Amino acid sequence: MSTMQPPPAGPDRKTHSTDEPVSELVQRASQQLTELVRGEMRLAQAEMKEKGKRYGKGGGLFGGAGIVGFLMAQALVATAIAALAVPLPVWAAALIVTVVLGVIAAIMAISGKKQVDQAAPPTPEQTVESVKADVAEIKESAQR
Repeated sequence: MSTMQPPPAGPDRKTHSTDEPVSELVQRASQQLTELVRGEMRLAQAEMKEKGKRYGKGGGLFGGAGIVGFLMAQALVATAIAALAVPLPVWAAALIVTVVLGVIAAIMAISGKKQVDQAAPPTPEQTVESVKADVAEIKESAQR
């Protein structure tokens, strides 16, 4: 009776089972990479969903703060009218506050129009010029 033993591992003997064809290894690597990318995409989607909820809540709170701030400004206008109504008739106090607010609105509108005029046209002119220069340089280097 003889017992069979595996041949001893040596420099010419492979001890691990990586005798798979290269095509299978490439296919498996491609599949694993695809699974990894999909997993990362799902993680990114979940993260963006959570951030979107937070942005929504934050936007709602900012909107609420804006409404309350607007009401506060109205109360301040009423306070100014009431304060001016002590030495003047109420109609005169209200007229003075209205004129002051109209002047402030006109100044803001003129300043806003100047800013919009300076921004026109709404194209990234510097970037367009930079891209044109890059394309011209690429064409020139391709012709050499």
